[in-house]
Amino acid sequence: MVEHNHHYTVKVTWTGNRGAGTSGYREYDRDHVISAEGKPDIVGSSDPAFRGDPKRWNPEELILASISACHKLWYLHFCAVSGVVVSDYVDEPEATMVLKKDGAGNFTEAVLKPVVTLAKGDPQTAQELHAEAHDKCFIAASVNFPIRVEPTIKTL
Repeated sequence: MVEHNHHYTVKVTWTGNRGAGTSGYREYDRDHVISAEGKPDIVGSSDPAFRGDPKRWNPEELILASISACHKLWYLHFCAVSGVVVSDYVDEPEATMVLKKDGAGNFTEAVLKPVVTLAKGDPQTAQELHAEAHDKCFIAASVNFPIRVEPTIKTL
């Protein structure tokens, strides 16, 4: 099989300098802007537990969103080529991160909870395609914590 490399570039610009830079732990904001040419900016910060702005996306939310979106894209592909017609897909995933005494932390798991509505197709096939989507998801294959998928399949 031929391998193809894909290269991604984004720009992350810290916007939290209040004038004194990082002269003290409480002297700066954790705000930043994630940008890429031709795309809308994403305003980010740290989690509010780490002095971040709760109105902005934090990296932990973004990784969870990336896992969910990647799974969804593969899932919809497999449905399309398997004769399963999805009319609606909503996921409200959750993840758990554990902080260590030294301040480091890591995710211990993520749980995807997609609710899929079928317009046509076999519900059992629709259920099984989640395993294929999980196996192909680039993001899921790149993280070092388990990801469970707990789908709900509805029919019209």
